Amino acid sequence: MSELPILPTTVVGSHGKPGWWHACKDLQARGEWGLYDLEELLTDAVDIAILDQERAGVDIITDGESRRLDGYVDGYYSIIDGIRALPVARQAGPWGYDQQTRYEAIGKIQAPTGLGIVQEYTYLRDHTQKPTKVTCAGPLTFGSRIRPNNVYKDTVAIAEEFAYVINAELKALVEAGARFIQLDEPARGNVAGAEMARLFNMATEGVEAKLALHICFGNRFGRARFKRSYSDYFPGVLEARTDQFVLEFASREMAEIEKWKEWYDGRELGAGIIDVKSFHPESPADVAERLRTVLRYAAADKVYINPDCGFGWSPRNMAVGKLHAMVAGTRMVRQELTGG
Repeated sequence: MSELPILPTTVVGSHGKPGWWHACKDLQARGEWGLYDLEELLTDAVDIAILDQERAGVDIITDGESRRLDGYVDGYYSIIDGIRALPVARQAGPWGYDQQTRYEAIGKIQAPTGLGIVQEYTYLRDHTQKPTKVTCAGPLTFGSRIRPNNVYKDTVAIAEEFAYVINAELKALVEAGARFIQLDEPARGNVAGAEMARLFNMATEGVEAKLALHICFGNRFGRARFKRSYSDYFPGVLEARTDQFVLEFASREMAEIEKWKEWYDGRELGAGIIDVKSFHPESPADVAERLRTVLRYAAADKVYINPDCGFGWSPRNMAVGKLHAMVAGTRMVRQELTGG
């Protein structure tokens, strides 16, 4: 990615979907659409995500995760063998994480047909001239919703099983041409940073690509899920063989950014300086101010700029506005650095 400017801009993964995506995505499951109709819908949504990012001037783009019908991981459980859905205990009242479907292991966990991320990537690769990034849920993310049920010892053992599934997918991505791959893991609190790193290393063993690790506090429906502090994971997570750590700062009013100086070991920081949980429309000046704060603790040549998390739970118009502000604010600081 030598063609990239200083302070490259990118996204964490998902993009805001058009209104018609939300209105139509479940029609095939209800028998009102055919598979061709659904594929057309999803392809159109990916095209829109690519166009929105290109128009905003984002340097490294994704496909917006627009083919993933129920968040960045939920849809995969339907193609994974060895698990069974459990009844949702609370269905009434305001949405919360306790309304997500949970599963139990009933046999060896595997994905015999793969996760489908290779197909997502190849379409993106063939439909943009921009540098690209591919995203995949990490082993802890996959394993966190599955009960061991006497088939596996514990959640970590389930995550280890998923590490092999993910590893196969990532190697196939590299074979297809992917050069920048990000794994997304939850800041669950019950797994130490060193253990998170060990599982990341299992999932990425032998994967010859630029790697990023996003540690996520949760963002479904714009709501956090976990305690929002990275001090519980660093410095142990530095054992991860990743090229970049993608961390969330904007929604926390830049809390812990000063700790990057303590944690820095020469690797890159993907700095989250757009608050995807807030409807407040950041101005370019807001973004530039946050970026200047980042650069007090991180070297400019080791910083990538991104939102805190994905825009998958944000209205598309909000996501587009925030992307434009992110790019414009970053350009302001670039000019200050280069004098250009």
